[in-house]
Amino acid sequence: MIREALLWEKLDEQRVHCYLCAHHCKISESEFGICGVRQNMQGVLYTRVYGDLIAANIDPIEKKPLYHFLPGTQSYSIATMGCNFRCGFCQNWQISQVSPKVGYISSRSKVSPDWVVKEAVKNHCRSISYTYTEPTIFFEYSFDTAQLAAEAGLHNVFVTNGYMTQHALETIRPYLSAANVDLKSFSDDSYKRTCKARLQPVLDTITAMKSLGIWIEVTTLVIPGENDSDKELALIAEFLASVDHNIPWHISRFRPDYEFTTHEATPLETLHRAGEIGRRAGLSFVYMGNVLEGSDTLCHQCGKPIIERQAMGLKTMRLADSSCPFCGAAVAGVWT
Repeated sequence: MIREALLWEKLDEQRVHCYLCAHHCKISESEFGICGVRQNMQGVLYTRVYGDLIAANIDPIEKKPLYHFLPGTQSYSIATMGCNFRCGFCQNWQISQVSPKVGYISSRSKVSPDWVVKEAVKNHCRSISYTYTEPTIFFEYSFDTAQLAAEAGLHNVFVTNGYMTQHALETIRPYLSAANVDLKSFSDDSYKRTCKARLQPVLDTITAMKSLGIWIEVTTLVIPGENDSDKELALIAEFLASVDHNIPWHISRFRPDYEFTTHEATPLETLHRAGEIGRRAGLSFVYMGNVLEGSDTLCHQCGKPIIERQAMGLKTMRLADSSCPFCGAAVAGVWT
């Protein structure tokens, strides 16, 4: 569905400036932005994917992954096609790397924000997650849905590459409860080479989300030969600890896919090493993803298990008033 976009301004000669994400595209008439879903049509910027769902599922919130936000609850999870990154290691490339610019793929249907909220309520979900692709690029749809969701008592969650502008973040902030941000590396060269983007805007988003009171968790897909050196993992961990040592860091195993089929899967010992690096940097909560271990929450003070998980879902939860039941230490998160 075509709708006039948010967060843009007119330039000369029927060009427009999109300031939704950090690419700040200057788009000529009839052309698309880098995302492939926002098009200049006769000097007006439009979104071409409003309500055009490519995925809608009920997921455990742990799948996002969010481990310190309403554990054990379900999240109604939606996406349209498209992305403003071009990551060669994308795990959802079949839907993220297609767009109106390069050609449609089969989508479910045109779905109103009201329908999404009703489905979430009907299925006893506590939140709506904008995920699978990049929620920033279907911002108008996520924004309208998030407002209705908040009115219905639901939380809203972004699973994002963190490339939104401060203006976009402040616009969605009244309705956004939590986010998981992909921090793909700590190298601007790596971001430019593999994602066709830059590092600094992502760091700025993480810092801004924390200052705006959005619950934030961070995921790094650890790829052999790309971002798995001790130095780079330490830089990521030290940055997160400098923002807030209570930010959960999810270090996930890479499996060969898309344009990275010649890379090996991440060895388990690499994830163990990354976990130790994160803890040495002062992070209270470090988790392993895409493997069958490392998903339990241990008290950062006494080390005892306070939340146990299985298959991206909740197994047991022992929190007592947001505190460790063994030693009484406060455990950061949104628990109720």
